[in-house]
Amino acid sequence: MRRPRRIRALLPGLAPALDPTARRRPARVALASLLLIPATACAGGSGGDRAQEGASAEGFPYTVTNCGVKTTFTAPPRRAVTMNQHVTEIMLALGLRDRMAGTAYLDDRILPRYAKAYHRVKVLAKKYPSKETLLAANPDFVYGGYASAFDKSEGRERAALAESGVKTRLNLENCTEDVGISTLHREIGQVGRTFGVPDRAEALIKKQDRQLAATAERLKGAERTRVFVYDSGDSSAFTAGGKGIGNEIVRRAGGRNVFAGIRKNFADVSWEKVVQRKPEVVVIYDYGGTTVAQKKKRLLDDPALADVPAIKNRRFAVLPLSSAVLGPRVPDAVDALARQLHPERAADSQGKDGHGKGGPGEDRHAKDGRGAE
Repeated sequence: MRRPRRIRALLPGLAPALDPTARRRPARVALASLLLIPATACAGGSGGDRAQEGASAEGFPYTVTNCGVKTTFTAPPRRAVTMNQHVTEIMLALGLRDRMAGTAYLDDRILPRYAKAYHRVKVLAKKYPSKETLLAANPDFVYGGYASAFDKSEGRERAALAESGVKTRLNLENCTEDVGISTLHREIGQVGRTFGVPDRAEALIKKQDRQLAATAERLKGAERTRVFVYDSGDSSAFTAGGKGIGNEIVRRAGGRNVFAGIRKNFADVSWEKVVQRKPEVVVIYDYGGTTVAQKKKRLLDDPALADVPAIKNRRFAVLPLSSAVLGPRVPDAVDALARQLHPERAADSQGKDGHGKGGPGEDRHAKDGRGAE
């Protein structure tokens, strides 16, 4: 291990089906249900403060198989604990703050539109809580973003929690062969269904699709930019392969991931291969203890990279890692990266789609959500 890599900490917990080297009431009257529609439309922020009282148990029991674990819900969970930022933000985006008994492990600042709701949820631990702390919150559901949330060595594996009467869910990016927007739709849809709010999930999905369509419209006819994603690494480069949502973000932002042919979420590649692929832009994942400035300096100071177009022309783009995983930030990430890869296409669209040119690329990672060494 050459430097902190949260992604590497996940690899031992992934299902065998993945590449082992690759890196989550009684029914109310109809009027009460109708009153939920405004909360569905805004789907975030303070929506969780007002959305729960009318939740209906219609549609239960509900059975879902998630990352190999089959679970039947006879009613929506009422005391959920989320571990890892992107799944916390999925819950808040669906207006489910009042169903949350606790949360843990941020990667960086919570998105402003969810901040008010988030600060009303009890933080169980800065990183992962112990099993004892987790169970002391009396959860009926635990939602993990990464396989490390259910670390067997810490007693938090899904089977052990089930024995304690706690149902679980793991974010689909951990057990899906090719992650794309349809995977994001499925994640949001299944969580919405689990909590008895499928209409909110559908509204959120439609909103995200409109944003993605607006970005695609701006990029029509744009030539794809060759992109190298730099997560970390010294003697070799840790980069995004072609299987994860990071690759999909690059593609939808008008880029071409030069390592898309690697059928993994993430992979180590040699610097010689980086030179051979001649990327025009380096997308830096911002997280952990190594700053963006330090990562840029490492690349700029390496004489072997001097003739790489991205290095020669000092073309860098930045995304916080929490925007490059399967969560509600994905459309924002596509938009923000598109503005960095194709700034000439951003000028005419400021203010038209409701997303300024800053976007998630301006967020900062302060903590390690994947178990940094």
